[in-house]
Amino acid sequence: MPIPEHIMTPEEFLAAAERGGVVLDVRAPKEYAAGHLPGAVSFPLFTDEERARVGTAYKQESKQVAVDLGLELVGPKLRDMAARARALFEAQDTRTPLLVYCWRGGMRSGSVDWLLRTAEVPSARCQGGYKACRAVLRATFQTARPYVVLGGMTGTAKTDVIHALAAQKERTLDLEGMAHHFGSSFGNLDAHPQPSTEQFSNDLAWALRALDRDGHDGPVWVENESRSIGWVQMPENFHKRLRSAPVLELERTEEDRIAHLLSMYGEADEEALVQAFERIRTKLGGQHANAAVAHVREGNLAEAARIALVYYDKTYRHGLDKREQMRAVQALGLNPADTADACRDAHSQWNPWNLQATSN
Repeated sequence: MPIPEHIMTPEEFLAAAERGGVVLDVRAPKEYAAGHLPGAVSFPLFTDEERARVGTAYKQESKQVAVDLGLELVGPKLRDMAARARALFEAQDTRTPLLVYCWRGGMRSGSVDWLLRTAEVPSARCQGGYKACRAVLRATFQTARPYVVLGGMTGTAKTDVIHALAAQKERTLDLEGMAHHFGSSFGNLDAHPQPSTEQFSNDLAWALRALDRDGHDGPVWVENESRSIGWVQMPENFHKRLRSAPVLELERTEEDRIAHLLSMYGEADEEALVQAFERIRTKLGGQHANAAVAHVREGNLAEAARIALVYYDKTYRHGLDKREQMRAVQALGLNPADTADACRDAHSQWNPWNLQATSN
């Protein structure tokens, strides 16, 4: 006899996943790559090609023809799928049912759930599937939180300070880390893959839910970013909240900023740096772009960085001019941990959520 069926609401399913449950995404690999629940294991019932064949049969012939084709395609896989699922179940320190989802919580997750229960592997599936879970995750961005934006010109080591705040047990979001991009033309010189915008949204919502669960009522520190981080787009509702959040702006000397940029990009590939300058040629102006490229070719990266700062400082200042709540934090010569301390002190002395108080 199969183990009794267990269907979870999206909220129950996500909560079980967040407690460390093993999650199986039974959609096709392309669907998984486009976006999935954080930590989910790709456990496809069909390959991309098989899914396309079944879909075509459903549209052009009938549901029954599609079901028969699906059974024909899946049949030879059942034993291996059950064995893989059993191994995942038994590898858990504390054995809890495997959590199964497909796109809408229909035939694919139902079929895999039946297989696992028949093989006596405890499982549960999500009512409404990935689509319903996505709706719950997107709603996370509507919640008001005490965001504090860490600003500063290019090269002020904002990301390092975010990491230092995290090490001090502050609540932080590393947006650039999630996006796998430093957020400028130079932000991905080795051209490593970025997540899809959908996956970034899932990861961000997951991180926010974790912060909400920790019981900490302090600020949520986040680095100042435009809505685009490389190819990734931040959720509009979330970015809108950051645009209205108070800003602590790090102030450092130009020489300190150039030194920091050299520590980040000093070993970068020459051609990658040249291409980065070419991408901002129009905004830099031809004369400045030519000079920057010449400096890169000569190995004079400090002067190339100085030229880049002219462009990025103008862009950054334009964005900051629209902020209503902003205070400077003197970070000259400070390491990231000391700068984090200075930011915490500045925040504790300021009531940034009370516009009337800050304007007096």
